[in-house]
Amino acid sequence: MKNKTSLFLLVFFMLLGIAFLGFYYFQYKQVPKHLPTYGNPGHHVEPFTFINQDGKPVTEKNFDGKIYVVEYFFTTCEGICPKMNDNMAKVYQTFRGQNDVAILSHTVDPETDTVEQLKRYSLKFDADPKQWSFVTGDKMELYKMAINSYLVTAVEDTTQKDVMPDFIHSEKFVLVDKEKHIRGTYDGTSATAVKQLIDDIVELKKEYEQ
Repeated sequence: MKNKTSLFLLVFFMLLGIAFLGFYYFQYKQVPKHLPTYGNPGHHVEPFTFINQDGKPVTEKNFDGKIYVVEYFFTTCEGICPKMNDNMAKVYQTFRGQNDVAILSHTVDPETDTVEQLKRYSLKFDADPKQWSFVTGDKMELYKMAINSYLVTAVEDTTQKDVMPDFIHSEKFVLVDKEKHIRGTYDGTSATAVKQLIDDIVELKKEYEQ
């Protein structure tokens, strides 16, 4: 009888411990981690106007109430861009159809990347322009947004042998929140970093659900 009682108590406390750990884990997973905010206090994305792959204007207002991911690329790039956009497609597929998540891909070669060229390129990824915008515009405005708003450090693309010396872009993906604050930067060529980006978008969505 004593052995049965001891066994009962052992099983009871084991089950109690498992239940406690399960509850703690559930609660922990539900509490979003707070992502840092980049830039000086009050830094946010400045107003802009570019043209997307459908020939329609895209401004900062298109991203009101949205979490979005930014990149800089060009369609004829044979260096880092193909890998970057293959990885960006993973982000797109993960959140496809979710109206509060968007992607904004800027060309750094507007002379080549016309609306028609961007449209052809976007079709490789079956990109819905309502959620994934490929944009072109004035080159200086594109670069100013990269450096001043998105805090992207522009670097010369040494993989391209036939481009002008000022032809620059970055491997970085930038995460922007609904208030247009920068909340993360990620190496767009790294599968590990892009998985972290996806996880951070999930966490950022949780912040807004609290």
